[in-house]
Amino acid sequence: MRSTLDTKCRLCRAEGVKLYLKGARCFSPKCPLEKKGAIKPGMQGLKRGKKSTDYGIQLRAKQKAKRIYGVMETQFKNYYTTAKKLKGLVGDNLMILLERRLDNVVYNAGLCLSRSHAKELISHKQILVNDAVLNISSYQVNVGDVITLKSKIVQKSGDTFRYADKDFKSPEWIDLNKSKNSAKILALPIIDQNQNGIDVNLIIEYYSR
Repeated sequence: MRSTLDTKCRLCRAEGVKLYLKGARCFSPKCPLEKKGAIKPGMQGLKRGKKSTDYGIQLRAKQKAKRIYGVMETQFKNYYTTAKKLKGLVGDNLMILLERRLDNVVYNAGLCLSRSHAKELISHKQILVNDAVLNISSYQVNVGDVITLKSKIVQKSGDTFRYADKDFKSPEWIDLNKSKNSAKILALPIIDQNQNGIDVNLIIEYYSR
């Protein structure tokens, strides 16, 4: 992984909103946005910037989506190209492809602390898909797939996973079984108009220019 993943708080400050890249820290007073507000990183952060152009707004929307889902530029563009070839709305197709990533599903199911933590668990072979080890974060889950945490990592980590929070609730398309530390895919992801605060129409405009 690139070093940018080690500067998650700076990415949130650059976007001016919480991207929830560092798990529990994002909900604590330690979050830099709680201390510094939405000041952008760098020496020019306090200065008032120029008015954003249409291109700049579109670029920010694309960058925000990339950072939330933790994908690099080439991979993100490939998702967009694939989304155009599928039936239905390009924007919905793009978001469904991103939501179906194994690391995102592990995160949404509460089986980790953040998407970067999900990537770590997957790369360390701590995640089972249909009872088989799968170490590919970009794997596209299918309806009926069962994702399970290895018992060893559960014993080691205790109650630190998101699903241990009494207020945690997984999406409707994911059936979480806390007693078995597993989640079953019930349907394709249900996409909201403003999924994760992402304006997908701006992303389409960016790639269509």
